[in-house]
Amino acid sequence: MKVKWLGLIVLIGFLTLFGTDTISAKDKVNQKDTSIPNHVLNISKDNTFPNSTDDQQVLEAEKLTKDLMKETDIRISNPQLIGMLNETTLKPSPLAIGYRAEIFLGRWPLSYQSKETNINWEYQEINRNQLDNHGSDVNEKISYVQKEEKHIKGGLTAKISHSEQMKKLILLEAQKNTKLPLSFHTVVGSGTKQNNTYGVPVNKSAILHAYAPAVNEKGDVTFGDVYIKLKGSKKYLVVKNVTRQGIGAWIPIQDHLSFSFELK
Repeated sequence: MKVKWLGLIVLIGFLTLFGTDTISAKDKVNQKDTSIPNHVLNISKDNTFPNSTDDQQVLEAEKLTKDLMKETDIRISNPQLIGMLNETTLKPSPLAIGYRAEIFLGRWPLSYQSKETNINWEYQEINRNQLDNHGSDVNEKISYVQKEEKHIKGGLTAKISHSEQMKKLILLEAQKNTKLPLSFHTVVGSGTKQNNTYGVPVNKSAILHAYAPAVNEKGDVTFGDVYIKLKGSKKYLVVKNVTRQGIGAWIPIQDHLSFSFELK
């Protein structure tokens, strides 16, 4: 009898351990790994080209805009639409009994929902430094020096209406997911340097590759016809004909480079 109880306890312990490992592995698969590897360096202080951070600014909805959006259950995060609503002035009379109006603001991309975020740390090669140490008696060192100015551009993976608004929507969501400085257009200036050195032994040649990394975003955008509805003294937004469409984008990581050292 004791043997049976002992076997049952061992079986329960095994199943518990196995189940815990399975859940842990699943969590690791779903987790977005956006940590910066050791071979990727921040060059913001060394970059000879001062990149703009305008694309990374978030527009806040003002009180009237929040009041208008409060009545709809459709998420709205489009900065351009929020900006237009911020500039809107509505002052219906409290005595406007029976007054009704519906103002069509157009069809808008309302929000972007991310489904997958990945990083390609070698999105685009932008520089090569080479050193040939054949015939020398001493070891040499090589370091990164940007030979010429490089423009790294991202973009949407498919043609879609309101593309500029879509890029802004995806950019803001990708920044939340990665906590990295992102921009659809970033520049590495000529003469940009790094102090890190790589040893090149005697009778060896070396190539130091520099890559611009980028984030790959995949998700869905929500479109809708937007109206401002006035009813008596009340005012609110109405969204009609809501549709969703899959979209993706490549977004370069600003002022970061990935290095690969090749020794021959």
